Amino acid sequence: MKFVDEAYIEIAAGDGGHGCASFRHEKYKEFGGPDGGDGGRGGHVWAYADENLNTLIDFRYSRKFEAQRGEHGKGSDMFGAKGEDIILKMPVGTIIRNADTGAVMHELLQAGEKVLVAKGGDGGFGNLRFKSAINRAPRQKTPGYPGERYHLQLELKVLADVGLLGMPNAGKSTFIAAVSNARPKIADYPFTTLHPNLGVVRVGPEKSFVIADVPGLIEGAAEGAGLGHQFLRHLQRTRLLLHIVDMAPFDDAVDPVAQARAIVKELKKYDPALHAKPRWLVLNKLDMVSAQEREARVQDFVKRFRYKGPVFEISALTREGCERLVQKIFQHIAATRDAEKPALEVDPRFDAQRDTVPPVPSVSSVPPAHDDPRFRE
Repeated sequence: MKFVDEAYIEIAAGDGGHGCASFRHEKYKEFGGPDGGDGGRGGHVWAYADENLNTLIDFRYSRKFEAQRGEHGKGSDMFGAKGEDIILKMPVGTIIRNADTGAVMHELLQAGEKVLVAKGGDGGFGNLRFKSAINRAPRQKTPGYPGERYHLQLELKVLADVGLLGMPNAGKSTFIAAVSNARPKIADYPFTTLHPNLGVVRVGPEKSFVIADVPGLIEGAAEGAGLGHQFLRHLQRTRLLLHIVDMAPFDDAVDPVAQARAIVKELKKYDPALHAKPRWLVLNKLDMVSAQEREARVQDFVKRFRYKGPVFEISALTREGCERLVQKIFQHIAATRDAEKPALEVDPRFDAQRDTVPPVPSVSSVPPAHDDPRFRE
């Protein structure tokens, strides 16, 4: 299925039904009085975060969505039925913007989240509403209110804890296939990955994190070169970036240090906040380097790259070093999650030192009622 992470749609909530001006006409009731009912409410437009969706492809071809309008009020005290709501299912991580103003209206960050995008118009009042002691035969009625209408921009940013960075053919797809349940396309040519892949890495019982693989970056990606620039937005919600470097390129003239610097440069150009995220260096394909040359090549790379953060030596193909890397990632993610938890507000009535409730006065400490001045003679 084609991956779509941006779409433009038009939505319209239902208009409210009009109120009715009517009077009772029954035999033996000369002055029946007003009996015009109210109009029904127009249908709402809701957005629902569906965890089973991972693309906005449904909104690429169907771009207009309109809820049902409310029915008009009728005589005999009959109120109009409300219009049917419509629910638009979207992937978790979708940002809903007003395309005309650019303002963010909603963000669907949790599976099962349901938000109101466009409110249906209220129904108008029938003349039954205007009946009073001095106005026994009202002829007033009000029209229904129009429903809200918007031109929306839908943008998908996948929710992942870890994002993979690297040049094309650096081994990102092989790595995510080795450590998670994702099965991306893997081949020996550049730009095999054409859209983001998500995988769940399970470390233990109830211990897991989500990893995202985006198409490889090349120099000039921030200006639109290559494919990766289209999907860099999917890394903006990650807690950790893994910069995967090919330590055994096919062409001996290719310098891994120059490629790594180009990635960092493009990352900074695209989004300084993304560049400031924690980034670990993962040296891949070391199974293709002889044991005698491996240590010297790694030291030379780290020295020339001037990198002072964590460095991991792995082989995604043979899974050498992957288990240790996964454990370190989970420890970092778990610590980050704990730090992001909101602090519990402490009730000021509690003693901060003893963490106990102040004692309640006993019955004996309460003055008797006859000591109250109001009861004295």
